Amino acid sequence: MGEIATLRPREVVRQDVEAIAVIYRNLGAPVAEQMVTRALGELALTMAAIAEKVRAQELRDMARQLGRLARLAGDLGLSSLATVAGDAKTCLECADSTAFSAVWARLMRVAERSLAIEAGLADQLI
Repeated sequence: MGEIATLRPREVVRQDVEAIAVIYRNLGAPVAEQMVTRALGELALTMAAIAEKVRAQELRDMARQLGRLARLAGDLGLSSLATVAGDAKTCLECADSTAFSAVWARLMRVAERSLAIEAGLADQLI
């Protein structure tokens, strides 16, 4: 046997910066900052609630929550996060537990990177 290779997937996160820019242009910086901060908090709470249910293996109503996560991410221009959340929802609806496990791991990576990028972007727009 040869060496064992350790895979460390690194996600490329796509983001539509125009979605946030439109919010700032339409509402002005102070109001937009509050709205974006509130939306990011709601997105983070939704992701945490979903993660807790996955850990507890309570998948009932999970597809609805993943749909909500996808909508929130889409509204904030977090394209990759919205897409992967939609993919996870599809896996659940198809009752494909193997695919869901793989997509769930990807969703966790994308969520972590997306939320870190989004916080930095909001600071740049002010």
